[in-house]
Amino acid sequence: MIVSMGMTKFAVLLGGLLALPVFGALEVKDTEGKYLDVLSDGKVVTRYMYEHDTSTKERHHETYKPYLHVFDAEGKAPITKGAGGNFTHHRGIFIGWSRIEFNGKKYDRWHMSGGDIVHQKFTSKEVKDDAAVVTSVTHWMDGKGEAFLEEERTMTVTEGVHGGRALIDFHSKLTPLRGDVFLKGDPEHAGVQYRPANEVEKTLTKYVFPEGVTDVTKVKDLAWVAENYTLDGKQYGVVHLNHSKNP
Repeated sequence: MIVSMGMTKFAVLLGGLLALPVFGALEVKDTEGKYLDVLSDGKVVTRYMYEHDTSTKERHHETYKPYLHVFDAEGKAPITKGAGGNFTHHRGIFIGWSRIEFNGKKYDRWHMSGGDIVHQKFTSKEVKDDAAVVTSVTHWMDGKGEAFLEEERTMTVTEGVHGGRALIDFHSKLTPLRGDVFLKGDPEHAGVQYRPANEVEKTLTKYVFPEGVTDVTKVKDLAWVAENYTLDGKQYGVVHLNHSKNP
């Protein structure tokens, strides 16, 4: 069985910058073995963190799975979260499931206990038709360090609409390598997540959900969800679109 997550989209809006040119010529730059940047006019828009370093306990913790950072308008600092802080496993834009079943055992690739997700290679890292397209092949490991899932993770970065900073398409294709794999979890611990930086001003954070939704912990596959948050005195807006009928 092959599972395809479809195109999960993230539209990122930088508050107060609607009249400014925040997007220009695209470039892909790979710092080999560490991270890969998508730049716009020389400024970092996204940074794919794919390093896997098991030399120390601390470095292993920091690099046990790849994820995508989103940067501020100046391209100097991420507005998404890295390792550490509140819920250390929440990092940038990432994918996982908390209750995966394979070969009679259960694996948690959300909280990342008992196994890693490891980048293997890039099959695409190019700019084409005003879009930066990066495809990372990852292996999802069991407790013995053997892969049971292969993932093709494609991240496409284009200019945002209506003044937005960027539109990010996140497409994940998961293929079992050694038998059936069952992806299980719950609405809070399964699929794709966008995690803002740990230093957000929590009291100023606001969420917007589709009409009629009151308890998001009990709803699967919301068509969209929006979040406005404040970081270092600047406001940011993110819309997570998760349905083929969204424009």
